[in-house]
Amino acid sequence: MDNQSNLSKAVKGPNAKIAESINERNVYLGIELGSTRIKAVLIDSQYAPVASGSFDWENKLENGIWTYGLEDVWHGLQSSFRQLSEEAYKLYGAKLTKISSIGISAMMHGYLVFDDNGSQLAPFRTWRNTITGQAASELTSRFNFNIPQRWSIAHLYQAILNNEAHISEISFLTTLAGYVHWKLTGQKVIGIGDASGIFPIDSETNNYDSHMVQEFDSILDGKNLKYKLEGILPRVLNAGEKAGELTREGALLLDPSGQLEPGIPLCPPEGDAGTGMVATNSVAKRTGNISAGTSIFAMVVLEKKLSRVYTEIDMVTTPTGKPVAMVHCNNCTSDLDAWVRIFNESAKLFGLDIEKSALYEALYNKALEGDPDCGGLTSYNYYSGEPITGLEEGRPLFARLPDSNFTLANFMRSLLFSAIGTLKLGMDILTEKENVRLDTLLGHGGLFKTKLVGQRLMSAALDAPIAVMESAGEGGAWGIALLAAFLNDRQENETLESFLLEKVFQHANGTRVEPNGEDKKGFISFMSRYTKALEVERTAVQYLK
Repeated sequence: MDNQSNLSKAVKGPNAKIAESINERNVYLGIELGSTRIKAVLIDSQYAPVASGSFDWENKLENGIWTYGLEDVWHGLQSSFRQLSEEAYKLYGAKLTKISSIGISAMMHGYLVFDDNGSQLAPFRTWRNTITGQAASELTSRFNFNIPQRWSIAHLYQAILNNEAHISEISFLTTLAGYVHWKLTGQKVIGIGDASGIFPIDSETNNYDSHMVQEFDSILDGKNLKYKLEGILPRVLNAGEKAGELTREGALLLDPSGQLEPGIPLCPPEGDAGTGMVATNSVAKRTGNISAGTSIFAMVVLEKKLSRVYTEIDMVTTPTGKPVAMVHCNNCTSDLDAWVRIFNESAKLFGLDIEKSALYEALYNKALEGDPDCGGLTSYNYYSGEPITGLEEGRPLFARLPDSNFTLANFMRSLLFSAIGTLKLGMDILTEKENVRLDTLLGHGGLFKTKLVGQRLMSAALDAPIAVMESAGEGGAWGIALLAAFLNDRQENETLESFLLEKVFQHANGTRVEPNGEDKKGFISFMSRYTKALEVERTAVQYLK
């Protein structure tokens, strides 16, 4: 009997079964590269998280571009996987050498381009950039389909319009998840949900829209570029399809210790929107979810097509290709987080060392004591540009009248309302103009970590029930681990919807909050001030340089 088996045998209680699962490689790994954290989650055969690891990182504004260095990508992946492996060994006495399947997820959209030799041609341009206005507008008109600024095709076309030096050398364009997956497996593929943030998808064929591809190829021909669009894009795959295996080089990239063995199958790489849908069981029609962290977006699985094109609404897909209306806002909790850091600094002046989670909980709950309309206070959380409100740059702002009720409770409430405000403007299009109906919206992300507070205020803002599952805190890393498990455990003709409903969420626990009348009235009053004073934000962008 080897040492690992001896260690695992020594583990008692519930952990003994998990140790056995790890030794028998009956576990699944999901890794998601989020905007502020890279997280790895290991789940067992019951699809419950059993170990995790994480790495904090931040995007940087370099030469006017929001970006991450690719060296940070690998440092973060290795660090989070190492933490997960160490936790698995500590808890279960089991070394993580074999895994049933792996999934990679990351922030959607953006621009990563490489030449024939695999060399990066331009700094990674993330979803946060609002530098593709001309391209997005022209493509939207040409396709009669909304192309948001953060989409990969908008970045490519803007680079062409700018006549950037690298455009003639492009051999491969992909997202962050697609890039990591490529390096781990050698396969240039993408999950359909992530693909729908690169280029419009035809849900009948579950591939890039052929008519729009031809239209873009005519643009390329006019610029005398050597490639066709589909020749540089990753191949589209659906959830449940095998997307390659971990190569020896890929295994060492993820685990430089050499402990992790190659040959492990991977599911298609997905975007954070798709993994959020999976993690909240929101892949069926009339379901939706809200992801609220550094950015905020709502995903609504549609029963029918929208009646017209809206520049505020993105049309993307579930991980199986169903059409989804997405309201995406670049800004959510960054400004709120900055104020919490200030309060933490203030506390330290008095010798108080308050745990971060306790400080958030206290301040969030204080917001519930405020006046329904925030006492006349107004806040804008715009760290970066916000296409829904027509802003190419952002300036975080707080404003009040001399007679406003300026209290801590009202201040915190205004920050939370501000984090939701732009999303409300987009969601009104779906509910009021398109009569989209939802059974429930599932919430996940940092805004919902403090029990009931974000949930209650979001419910009032959107005038819809908001549910939060106990498992939602695991987020997209858990979602992509579930997609990895679906690849391995899927029965013949089993759908992702039935897999999630009958196997994963059958006994899920959570809370559901209905809209509160006073909160609803208060939010309407806040939004009246918010929309009228957007000119103040625009002026700040113009003059605060």
